[in-house]
Amino acid sequence: MSQKNNTTVKDINYYKNKFWKLFFYSLGIFIFFFFLASWGFFGSMPSFEDLENPESNLATEIISSDGVTIGKFYNENRTPVKYEDLPKYMVYALVSTEDERFYEHSGIDARRTFGAALKLGSNGGASTLTQQLAKLLFHGEGSKFKLFRIIQKVKEWIIAIKLERQYTKNEIIAMYLNKADFINTAVGIRSAAKVYFGKEPRDLSIDESAMLIGMLTNPSLFNPVRRPEKVQKRRNIVLGQMVRNKHLDEATKKLLEVKPIVLHFHPESHNEGTATYFREFLREYMKNWVKENKKPDGSDYDIYSDGLKIYTTIDSKMQEHAEEAVSAHMKNLQKEFFAQSKDNKNAPFVNISDIETQRILDKAMKTSDRWRIMKENDKSDEEIIASFQVKAKMKVFSWRGEIDTIMKPIDSIRYYKHFLQAGLMSMEPQTGHIKAWVGGINYKYFQYDHVGQGARQVGSTFKPFVYATAIEQLGMSPCDSIIDGPFMIHKGRHHVTKDWEPQNSDRKYRGMVTLKKALANSINTVSAKLIDKVGPEAVVELTKKLGIKSEIPIQPSIALGAVDITVEDMVAAYSTFANQGVYIKPQFISRIEDKNGVVLYEPKMDSHDVLNKDISYAIIKLLEGVTEEGSGVRLRTQGGGNGDNRWTGYPYMFTNPIAGKTGTSQNQSDGWFIGMVPNLVTGVWVGCEDRSARFKGITYGQGATAALPVWGYYMKKCYEDKDLQVSKDAFERPDNLSIKVDCYSPRTVVDTTLVPVEEEQNTEEFGL
Repeated sequence: MSQKNNTTVKDINYYKNKFWKLFFYSLGIFIFFFFLASWGFFGSMPSFEDLENPESNLATEIISSDGVTIGKFYNENRTPVKYEDLPKYMVYALVSTEDERFYEHSGIDARRTFGAALKLGSNGGASTLTQQLAKLLFHGEGSKFKLFRIIQKVKEWIIAIKLERQYTKNEIIAMYLNKADFINTAVGIRSAAKVYFGKEPRDLSIDESAMLIGMLTNPSLFNPVRRPEKVQKRRNIVLGQMVRNKHLDEATKKLLEVKPIVLHFHPESHNEGTATYFREFLREYMKNWVKENKKPDGSDYDIYSDGLKIYTTIDSKMQEHAEEAVSAHMKNLQKEFFAQSKDNKNAPFVNISDIETQRILDKAMKTSDRWRIMKENDKSDEEIIASFQVKAKMKVFSWRGEIDTIMKPIDSIRYYKHFLQAGLMSMEPQTGHIKAWVGGINYKYFQYDHVGQGARQVGSTFKPFVYATAIEQLGMSPCDSIIDGPFMIHKGRHHVTKDWEPQNSDRKYRGMVTLKKALANSINTVSAKLIDKVGPEAVVELTKKLGIKSEIPIQPSIALGAVDITVEDMVAAYSTFANQGVYIKPQFISRIEDKNGVVLYEPKMDSHDVLNKDISYAIIKLLEGVTEEGSGVRLRTQGGGNGDNRWTGYPYMFTNPIAGKTGTSQNQSDGWFIGMVPNLVTGVWVGCEDRSARFKGITYGQGATAALPVWGYYMKKCYEDKDLQVSKDAFERPDNLSIKVDCYSPRTVVDTTLVPVEEEQNTEEFGL
């Protein structure tokens, strides 16, 4: 018996020794394996510098003057937030759901690790929040091969321990939520809050916070856009975890878990959202900026990943009002355009032949994406042209929303040629700050920018430059009179190649008129006489001082606006009059900061004197006449004729001083209105992409109908928004004004320099 007991004890001791040897050998191998991993034997490990500044791939944020993020440039749509900006219930939800003992461990939760030892082939079960952060930062998804997954897991442990030493628990939570991918262009909690709820993270409710935390397990599975019922169940599990961890009471949970998922889903993309045309203009600017402004180490900034903050001059509310004004008017004007095009076989083109129509369509075909892509795939011209005649499924733009249809590609080209486009820019004349920029009707479908990119014929909006030159050089005043009668500039004078006799748009003459009345009624003969007196060279020189970059021909016909200029340049030039003769180059950036808030760039104001205060004020008074008794008078009424009040839904009824000018180009291909109050100058252009696509008559094609209503709607909204403080005051009158501007008793100027009219009249409008 004793011998048997001794044998049993020996056996037990033997197996004990075996067990401990195996245990310590395994522990030693594991420790050695651990050190090999930490030394980088199984692949590189992050250095101290990497841990200090982990790769973040941060979006560049575009911020308005009133502090609203209006867009981003990104590879990943991620903008970081600090822990202090997170709602407390979001933190409770995260810890309760993902890592209940987060505040107790140092990166590795031993209990969860041993409990999930048999699940190393899977992606979850034992990972702490810190380990999940390590995976997100330094190696991404786990491997499907068990051995490789073990190696990755060991690396996660090592990185997690280092992260815990390097950062506080709160910093780790913020880093994790900033890095997490919530799909649908939302990377990081701030983007997720914006995309799904249109809020900043700090404004999220308890149930909204729980929904976002619930997505983290599997964002594709728990996609609230596609699977709201499944997401609601997952959200309620998160709420239950919060109750279990004593971060939420049962009564509140019961109230919240019956709430449906209510989204305000706005995916942030480069083609959608607010200020899309401005953002693209800014992107092109930043591409050049990074070439000229280097990092301290000499490398280039990356606008898609370096987390820059671009503070712009755009006011988010003004931008919103401007976009709303353009949409409200254009969708109704478009109805009229489609109605007038029904009986036109060459629609939308007017008064051109079948051959000319086909030439336009062929050109558009060869500049299309379809042509470019097929060319890159080595298709012949004949094959490409044939493909444009084959019906295909496509999504097309309409003012009622996108339409899924089947259409020949060549027919879609003609369809898009019908659409009227618009450009609007609003600027503060005293600072040059651009407050609103609308480059078109829909950036996703029409990416040509009609503010800074597209120069169009300005029509009568050019005339104030002629009047300003005359007042400066001839000492004239708005109250001086001149004869509105037949007038001709003969061949050879001012480089005219043939006799030119300008005609008034109504083919009538008014006799003796003041300059104020002549500009208010946009009388062509008076503008022609004035440019004949001062010479076109002087007018062109003035436009250069006013910042207009277009090449302007030195010809008398420019007096009637036969010149292509951008909306941006026209608004800046007019702003000079409102700014007492001082030109200020338009500014759209206030400053640029790096991700740490260090200021990298602050622009300096670029300005110079152009006209003295008296002359500038005289032009303002001339332009006030346009809205008092001329083509802009409908701003003082219920909206004027042609139904523009009905279209916008607003009676204008402005009673404050407004200086402005309408403009209509030849054949009404372009409609303009530039309007000014003391602290805001806004220009609007309306027309089709092709100049031969236009209204048949002047009723709808003129600037007073096509463009002025956009300005009226926009300003009405701005005035209703009291936070904007758009002025209703009178323009500042210079002390000791030397030019007569109050035209109660106009004095007559004897016009002794007029050229006699020949018996045979040349009725061409532009004799170049």
